[in-house]
Amino acid sequence: MCCHRGLNDIQLDTPYREGGWTARQVVHHVADQVTPTLIFASRLALTEIWPTIKPYDQAAWANLADSRGLPIGGSLAIIKGLHERWVALLESLSEEDFHKGYNHPESGGKPWQRCWLCHAWHARHHTAHIAGLRASQGW
Repeated sequence: MCCHRGLNDIQLDTPYREGGWTARQVVHHVADQVTPTLIFASRLALTEIWPTIKPYDQAAWANLADSRGLPIGGSLAIIKGLHERWVALLESLSEEDFHKGYNHPESGGKPWQRCWLCHAWHARHHTAHIAGLRASQGW
């Protein structure tokens, strides 16, 4: 996520749309998302036979005090570190590994290869929220 550079606390605490999360909450949300999805769910999918993962309430997590007020540096470090591990893991996979997957209680079976494609979309989606906020505010 590169769209945070030069943003002060007031800007980070500005929602990207009316009723939406603040830029700060978006950064913390992406860090929250990479931990259960990139690390936990993907590693379960690669080491167990179609395990069932536990979803989490993203909105509730985004409204916890740390997501609303903590500086974003720690979450950016989490995102960077987990993406480095993610790339190393992807490069090590066999063709067979890409056909493994997990069961999501709300949306059913998900092939593991779809997991990383969804994550890539998710990160770009939220980066666009922050970039759009910057553009609309002239930051």
